[in-house]
Amino acid sequence: MDALLDIPLIAQATEVDTGDTAWMLAATALVLMMTIALGVFYAGLVRSKNALNTFMMCVSSIAIAGITWALIGYSLAFDGTGDLIGGLNYVGLHDVTFEPRDGTTIPHLVFFAFQATFCIITAALISGAVVERMRFGAFLVFAALWSVLVYSVMAHWAFGGGWLIEGGTLDFAGGVPVEMGSGFSALAAAIVVGARKDYGRQALLPHNAVLVLLGGGLLWFGWFGFNGGSGFGTGDPSVLAFTNTLLCPACTLFVWMLLDLIRGRRVTAVGAATAIIVGCVLITPAGGFISPGWAMVLGALGAFPVYAVIVWRPRTRVDETLDVLAAHGIAGFTGILAIGFVAQASWNGVSDGLFYGNAAQLGDQALAAAATPAYAFGATFVLLKVIGLVMPLRGPEDDESVGMDAIYHGEEAYPTGEGAILVSPEAGEEEPVPVAQP
Repeated sequence: MDALLDIPLIAQATEVDTGDTAWMLAATALVLMMTIALGVFYAGLVRSKNALNTFMMCVSSIAIAGITWALIGYSLAFDGTGDLIGGLNYVGLHDVTFEPRDGTTIPHLVFFAFQATFCIITAALISGAVVERMRFGAFLVFAALWSVLVYSVMAHWAFGGGWLIEGGTLDFAGGVPVEMGSGFSALAAAIVVGARKDYGRQALLPHNAVLVLLGGGLLWFGWFGFNGGSGFGTGDPSVLAFTNTLLCPACTLFVWMLLDLIRGRRVTAVGAATAIIVGCVLITPAGGFISPGWAMVLGALGAFPVYAVIVWRPRTRVDETLDVLAAHGIAGFTGILAIGFVAQASWNGVSDGLFYGNAAQLGDQALAAAATPAYAFGATFVLLKVIGLVMPLRGPEDDESVGMDAIYHGEEAYPTGEGAILVSPEAGEEEPVPVAQP
């Protein structure tokens, strides 16, 4: 013990802690699983002929955003202290090793991997705005460029030493780059790509509510890693965020069920799954900064603006298909602002909000709530317009009629045929062998 006390405090702080590292490895796996869970959630919300394509948009984001993040996105987000964008020292994972990243007790490689899963799921989230009509290849190009030009910039602002975090904005687990970033980018994508051919003319209903509930439940499970891991260890911030990730969505779900009951006299499964997502998003930026009691209040009150936007949106001409704007953009906006009101230094050790005597914190949060939607929407709008000059963003209307599963993957989520028959050269001597019998 005496020898340990003789080690300078700085040296002690830069050692890898095995407990923190073990938790962060698990949290990283949980967040990666969330992208698959999102695919299940989204697939259930679309028509059966597009379920596989919708799922594949999420799965493909693991490849596209994962690679771009390793090659350049991580460096732009987390290298250097520039106000708007990071540096290039970490390009291709240069200098990303087993040594702990500054300010953490986990290997730099683990920090990189954890942040990679955030970039991946954010790119996948935007697909919900353009499902059932955007060409698969065009989406892959968009995901690659968006993850570098939009996500990395916002991640640097909020987490990597950029102007928002340096100015005092608090964002525990991604209210800026993940939630508001995906939500307002989704709105821009829906406007540029345009509505489905049958939008406004016939009911375009979810085909499998069980998948929606399953995906929502798995997302909640993964969110304990998403928020709980954002403390980068097993200390008080992670414990607080972990607990708040249980309480906030539970309150959102309760209020949402009441709203469904009042509005339609039925508690819907799709509504319940949506409420879980909304509650998780509400607490994402605030998880490590507000008390459990306020987390419950945020979950209850935050349900109202999001529910209102979801009810209102179908009355517009904007086919933002799976309500990414409401569930992520509006909920993330609400969570970011909530920090400015109810953050408590007695819980977070960092700052109080307006209700506890620090009005300046609300100003910092409001700045992020204004700047992020503007950049996310504007940059995504321009990016898709440029991509549209090079390649079509959507195929002919006949493709939509047939369904994206068959057109872009040559497969179906729910095959209806009896399968092909393989006929051997000795057809007269042997019985045919069926090769596919769904």
